[in-house]
Amino acid sequence: MTKTLSRLQIGKKLIGFGRHCLIAVVALGAVLSLQLYPLSSRAVEVNSTSVATGNQWQNASFPVENFQGYTSPFGYRQSPTGGYSREFHSGLDIAAPMGSYVRNWWSGTVADVIDDGRCGTGLVIQSGDWEHIYCHMQGRAQTVQGRRALVDRAGGIQIWEGQQIMAGTRIGRVGMTGRSTGPHLHWGLRYADEWYDPALVLRAMYGEQRRRISQQP
Repeated sequence: MTKTLSRLQIGKKLIGFGRHCLIAVVALGAVLSLQLYPLSSRAVEVNSTSVATGNQWQNASFPVENFQGYTSPFGYRQSPTGGYSREFHSGLDIAAPMGSYVRNWWSGTVADVIDDGRCGTGLVIQSGDWEHIYCHMQGRAQTVQGRRALVDRAGGIQIWEGQQIMAGTRIGRVGMTGRSTGPHLHWGLRYADEWYDPALVLRAMYGEQRRRISQQP
């Protein structure tokens, strides 16, 4: 059975989460309704809930500053560039004003700097079995001192392949590079080479944060 969220109420609230600040998902603002279609891809026929809730997320960070809302959910959807075809959307689109900073979700190593017509300028960061993908950011991929890097000089960003990145570190800025119809971050998550619904992970992060707060004296 496919594990997705049918409705997720989301707002933003800045709260402490371990050594990092997490802009938590809370039931305050924008409502994201996910339409479910028959899914044939093995990528979404996975137990997302057990993976998402099986972690404690002590050091996780919400990936976007100046959060405005969610514009496209995980799963099959109608093509955002027009037409009637449906396509698999491997992540969650998070809207924010152009130039808003993107933060690393979880501590890890930069596995790839992306520069293509679909993702645009982006990064792949590896955190154990988790792989997190960030697309449509500003800047471009360049070779710096013999190493491939994402360079956004206006934003003061320079991230190299192989670089160790702590959770919460600014790694880029929201843009419109690649196939994009407006400023947003496409955020994708893979666990053991399978795609997972980022909305479930965000819900688990918020649940863990609430649990920890409730246990404080």
